[in-house]
Amino acid sequence: MLTLYIKFFVMNFIASSTILLRHLQSISGVLNTSNTLPILDNFLFEITDGLLTVSISDLETTMMTKLEVQSEQNGKIAIPAKLLLDVLKNLPDQPCTFKVNPTNFQIEIAYDNGKSRMVGFNGDEFPKVPELANKSAIKLSGAVLSKAINKTLFATGNDDLRPVMSGVYCQFAGSEITFVATDAHKLVRYKRTDAEASGSSAFILPKKPLNLLKSNLRGDEDILMEYNESNAVFTFSDLVLVCRLIDGKYPNYEAVIPKENPNVLTIDRAQFLSSIKRVSIFSNKTTHQIRLKLAGSELSLFAEDIDFANEATERLTCNYDGDDLEIGFNSRFLLEMLSNLDADEIKLSMSEPSRAGLLTPAVQDNAHEDILMLVMPVMLNR
Repeated sequence: MLTLYIKFFVMNFIASSTILLRHLQSISGVLNTSNTLPILDNFLFEITDGLLTVSISDLETTMMTKLEVQSEQNGKIAIPAKLLLDVLKNLPDQPCTFKVNPTNFQIEIAYDNGKSRMVGFNGDEFPKVPELANKSAIKLSGAVLSKAINKTLFATGNDDLRPVMSGVYCQFAGSEITFVATDAHKLVRYKRTDAEASGSSAFILPKKPLNLLKSNLRGDEDILMEYNESNAVFTFSDLVLVCRLIDGKYPNYEAVIPKENPNVLTIDRAQFLSSIKRVSIFSNKTTHQIRLKLAGSELSLFAEDIDFANEATERLTCNYDGDDLEIGFNSRFLLEMLSNLDADEIKLSMSEPSRAGLLTPAVQDNAHEDILMLVMPVMLNR
């Protein structure tokens, strides 16, 4: 139980070190190592009508967590985040008394066998959370959103010159939602048909807030996602995450997905993954090229590093329907994709050595789910 009272112009409140630390850690991922504004290195503690709200922001992303408190008056103070986290991490579970002087922003933390003192900032200097005008909303289960993030986030790009590709593209239309990520070498499209969206819209979510959601979603709660043209707000359990959307037009991803893919390999996912892991050890350390040769019911995997005279080859039995084919891929991309597919058996659909291959589960277990992964080929060294 957290209690707060104000006496002689000093704001006092008591919190369990463990409970407060857990709440602070859930939002501390917003902290940057180098902030342009000193106020951004602080947690904002704000008490309004018996509710303590702790906020952290980097101007692009803001996270808030709430704790019920007993208080006689309202108040706010910005407390140095790293210092406070370090103090709480090194304390056993016990009540901590915070004494805040609102005139000089000095904070004293008293615990069983000692106390520490630090200087904070005026809470009024903390950046204001943007208000969402003309907003739309969608309700998602934590499990669905968590899975969508896990399936797509690894495929986002890191090119500062193409910021739109550094995020995940979200498209909502009625009960259908689509999440897409690509870095121009690989692409993932994840669809669901069991959502409740008001209207149709599309926007690009940045990588940082998606990582924060990924680490905080528990799967059993409902997520309310509100958004407009510039911002999105996620509300779930005792957390709120506000982020600025990436401005720009997402590439036409449907245009790069080949429609005709007559050559289809069906294979055990775990077996294929293990084989690529072993063979790729011997691939070129720059290209990570691995060669797949398909003929009849046999798949041959080959990798070599000419500079060091290293090479490896393996043969696997498979189910293959199509013409004899030899195609090269970056083994790292294949490993990432196979690791992010849940199916026991997967399909690799191809048309020719110069066109993208499509990875999909051989059987879709969930009728509401559709996942497709695209990987671009690499030129084979002859």
